Amino acid sequence: MALRRTIPVALTIAGSDCSAGAGLQADLKTFSALGVYGLTAVTCVIAEVPGKVSRIQAVDAENLREQIGLLLANFPIAAVKTGLLFSPEVVGVVANIFAQPAAQKIPLVIDPVMVATSGDSLLQPAAVDIYRARLFPLATLVTPNMAEAAVLSGLPVRNLEEMRTAGEQLQATFGKPFLVKGGHLTGGRATDLLVDGASVEEFSAPFIDEVSTHGTGCIYSAAIAAGLAQGMALRPAITRAKEFVRRAISGHLTWTNSLGEIHALNHGL
Repeated sequence: MALRRTIPVALTIAGSDCSAGAGLQADLKTFSALGVYGLTAVTCVIAEVPGKVSRIQAVDAENLREQIGLLLANFPIAAVKTGLLFSPEVVGVVANIFAQPAAQKIPLVIDPVMVATSGDSLLQPAAVDIYRARLFPLATLVTPNMAEAAVLSGLPVRNLEEMRTAGEQLQATFGKPFLVKGGHLTGGRATDLLVDGASVEEFSAPFIDEVSTHGTGCIYSAAIAAGLAQGMALRPAITRAKEFVRRAISGHLTWTNSLGEIHALNHGL
């Protein structure tokens, strides 16, 4: 007789990255590495490799609604994260679903993906307004990087002090914790700031030079969601996620192609 085994379940609502370094593929690998069963709702299909986004094709909004509804009805989802939502229609679908009373009980980590590591734009501009008006108020945590925090706050975000100012403004505006990620700070450390209205807390790790990867923001938010699905409080979940990202970068994988080297995060460490 087969043994019955259960582990926590988390859902990622994100784009599909064919190189598997970012998007829902990276989220699934992160969930598995941290002992969580991962589900996916696909928002768009992205043709990309590290350093280049070639094409984005959106999934029909009704298809996405069906994916999420089916999963919520059949699995005991203990946490959700969003990645690339791409269009106003998709952001609206997600907001409609998670505004429902039953869905509001599920921790929701929002990674407001706007620009790829390569610099390619990923989010349609009109979607930002729907994020602000309808989705952020539902969040357990929002995880913008410096560039995203600047867009969302309308303030310059170039250093740690400006990260704090923008984070405090965003937290006050939406009444939700914001984790402003400092992966593009200059200096020797990557420092993130958690602003929750009561305090500002730093989460820091050394920069790892000469590694060109993508997907760190995806796996960071996925790792936080995994912790919440396992019943961890927010701060311990962020602490573990920060360390997971550090190890994934430091243990990165490398292959050689006709243009030189290509790197990928190592989710298995």
